[in-house]
Order: sequence, then structure tokens, then C-alpha cells
Amino acid sequence: MKAAALVLSAAFLAAAAAPAHAQIGGALGKIKKGADKAAEVKQKTDEFTFSAEEERQIGEQVSAKLRQRFGVYQNQEVTKYVALVGTVIAQASAKPALDWKFIVLDSDGVNAYAAPGGFIHITRGLLGMLKDESELAGVLGHEITHVTERHTVDDLRTSTAIGEVGNQAGKGGGLSREVLAKLSTKAFEDIFNGQFSQAKESSSDEVGARLANKVGYSPHGLAAALQKILDRNTGQQQPNGWFSSHPALKDRISKVEKQIKSEKLTSTATVAARYKQHITFDAKPLSEITTVDAGASGLASGEKKKDDEVKKDDGKKKGGLTSAFGGKQQASAQQSTSAGARGLGNDRDAKGGGNPAIVAVKVSPEEITAFKKGIA
Repeated sequence: MKAAALVLSAAFLAAAAAPAHAQIGGALGKIKKGADKAAEVKQKTDEFTFSAEEERQIGEQVSAKLRQRFGVYQNQEVTKYVALVGTVIAQASAKPALDWKFIVLDSDGVNAYAAPGGFIHITRGLLGMLKDESELAGVLGHEITHVTERHTVDDLRTSTAIGEVGNQAGKGGGLSREVLAKLSTKAFEDIFNGQFSQAKESSSDEVGARLANKVGYSPHGLAAALQKILDRNTGQQQPNGWFSSHPALKDRISKVEKQIKSEKLTSTATVAARYKQHITFDAKPLSEITTVDAGASGLASGEKKKDDEVKKDDGKKKGGLTSAFGGKQQASAQQSTSAGARGLGNDRDAKGGGNPAIVAVKVSPEEITAFKKGIA
């Protein structure tokens, strides 16, 4: 009986062991299959590059979201002046033939945004804070460099969007409208929240100062603009406005000044008189900036939600703003709005105007030539 029992026990153990081995083998097979799939997607993504047309489409959609969020300052004279300064800098950049668009956002907040494909945005508030043309040239040179160096689209390739891009890469015919829309939303979220790396910000500072100097502006203009931001943010306990989440402003100012000396950037034009002629308003103090209504979420996609929709979503998004690809951003619109109510982050969360229509201006070669003569 004992022998029979031992035989039965052995048979039972053998029967039980076989399924366990099969389960482990199946699990390992799934893991390997998943790893192979991830490697395939990564390879496709590494080999993928956005076409110029796709970059432009992403930039157009990002610009539309920014304009919907802040409105556009409906002043043709100011817009053309910014376009003239911007075009002079852009023509000295790595992509002079790009169809550059310069847009003044209707917001008291002090900010600037660059979107892929050549869309440069600067707020009315930042224009009011700057005091001469060399400062504006430094700011625009910085933003133009984000475009020419493809900072946003490169970040998209390594973001949570990587799976979507990788799945379509190599299929031919370009990316679908749906994927481009998702990429645009992700790009907007990153640009709105200032997600560029320290290396990319430093690169944009360096090239921006160099571009300004190249066309005759004092390269100290960018450092002066950064100093104004530093002074404006004194006492702030939370990231606020232009360069809010970027490397320490003191370090950046120091790097620009060291670059000017080491590269012997000697241009001196500030063109303060012409700047004051066109920009006749001042920036509001940070404490006087009107922010978006508390609880108005959806700003990262350029849309506003009704109060009842906000309440429904509140419990779902406490960890941060859900991105277009299922990831989470560092700060949600609702969180930043609350910060604005406390007097922190007011430049980023500033209320905008209600008209998103682009102010169309034309800048002729003759006007550019005449404008350049005034850089002295």
C-alpha cells in the first residue's frame, strides 16, 4: 500500500509540474515577444524623421492652440514691427528660407513660444517688459533657434509618443491625421509648460546671442532680457513665465556674458528709440496679472471646459494632466491656475484675449533692407 501511495504521489507531482513549466515557458515567451516588439518599435522610431511638411502641420496646430488659449493682439503696426525684427534674425539663421510667422499673443503675461515649422509667438506682456530692439532680437533669436535646431520634434520622438510614431514609421505615405493631431497636442503641452532640456535652452541662448550680434545688435540684449525676468521673478516660490522651468537664470546670464567675451561678439546696436516708437506700453507688475478662472481645466489642449465637466474630471487627473498619449505632464492646467490665484506663476497662467485670428502682415525685401539700415 505504501509503495502504491508513493507511486500515486509521484505521478501526481509529475502531472502538476508539467503545467507549471508550461505556464512559465508561456510567460517567458510573452515577455520575449513583448521585448522584440518594443525593440522593433524603437528601431523604427530611431530611423524616423519628420518631413518638413509634417513639422509644419504640427507647428500650425500648436500655434492654433496657443492662439486659442491667449488670443492674438489685433494691432497690425506692432505685429509688423515684430515681424521685421524677427525676419532680420531669421534670415541670418540656419533656415533663412523657412516661411517664418511672427505672432503677438494678446496676454499681459510675460512669455514666448516657438512652434515647429517656423511659428514664433511673443506676448504683449513680454514686449512691454523689454526696452530696446537688441533685447527683442535676443529673445526672438532664442525662439528661432528652437525651430532651426528642431528641439520640439526631436523631443516628440523620444516622448510618450514614441509608440505611435514607431508604429507608423516606415509604412510610407507619412503620418496619419490622427497621429499628427496627437503629436501636436503633446507638443503644445510641452511648449506651454516649458519642457525643453537645459542643454537645448543653453544652445538656444548661445545661438540666439550669436544671431543678434551677426546682424548688428548688441548680444548683451539677451542677457538684459534674462535679467529682467530674474528681477520680475524675485520672491516667486514657483516657476513663472518665460524660462520658468529652465536652468537657473543667473547661470544663464553668466554663460551669455562669458560667450560674448570668448567669441568676441562686438556689435553694439540697441535701437532703443525705434523700439519705444513702436512699443508704447509697459508690462503689468506680476501682482496685477489677471489669471484664468480657478478650476478651468483643459488648457493644455487649448480648450476650456464647463464647470460640471471640470468636476467630473477632477478625481481622474489629480496626478497631473493626462497627455495625448496616455502619459502625465508635470503640472496640470488646474494646478497652475490655482498657483495663479496665489500670485505664483501668473505670467504662464495669464488670461488671454478672445480673438485668435492671425494678424496678416507682409514684409517686402525693400522694407527689410531699409529696416536693417536702422540697426546702428
